Amino acid sequence: MGGVPGSVNARVTYSLYLVTDSALAMGRALPDVVRAAVDGGVTCVQLREKGLTSRAYVERLLSVRPLLRERGIPLFVNDRVDVALAVEADGIHLGQTDLPLAMARDLSAGRLLIGVSCESVQDAIDAERGGADYVSVSPVFATPTKTDTAPALGLDGVRAVRSAVGVPVVAIGGIGATNAADVIRAGADGICVVSAIVSAPDPRAAAASLRGIVEGARHGA
Repeated sequence: MGGVPGSVNARVTYSLYLVTDSALAMGRALPDVVRAAVDGGVTCVQLREKGLTSRAYVERLLSVRPLLRERGIPLFVNDRVDVALAVEADGIHLGQTDLPLAMARDLSAGRLLIGVSCESVQDAIDAERGGADYVSVSPVFATPTKTDTAPALGLDGVRAVRSAVGVPVVAIGGIGATNAADVIRAGADGICVVSAIVSAPDPRAAAASLRGIVEGARHGA
């Protein structure tokens, strides 16, 4: 894949999008957690490791890139366009206080898929107009993983964003086995999870369970 969206975007499946946080990995090595999650059915991986230096971040990304390429799983980098290009990631994910989308598009020169976290319907509309490849509704429910988020948008927020944009919509924030199906039925193309997989005693089993719930909800089960 190597960061060529023309070939990647057509086959990206956002069903189960893993966002990593090594601090929640229960002391396990990140590549081991990612491998187990992919074995269980994760379809996208974003390394969100904001506490690392640039060099350490690059090393962490390179530790999982071969595995993901081998499995055909897109690798997304949080915020850092320079790092994403350096490691030949497939995409980048931007928050509302990160680098502006237009600048990220210019810097990536078409080499990266770009996702944008959206805290309102207008955020999602603006992201789609600005060329985002997907948007994430953030947060859907209250979550302890991040404390600097906007108020929870709920399932109505997912429905509203889904109605407003044509690009894929993923949902993040407090999502787990008990509410994932509701999020998909509300119109999300997939769910983003952190602790539901990263902190699980068995990340592979957790991922498999969530993927099954997502696919079941998508097909009316």
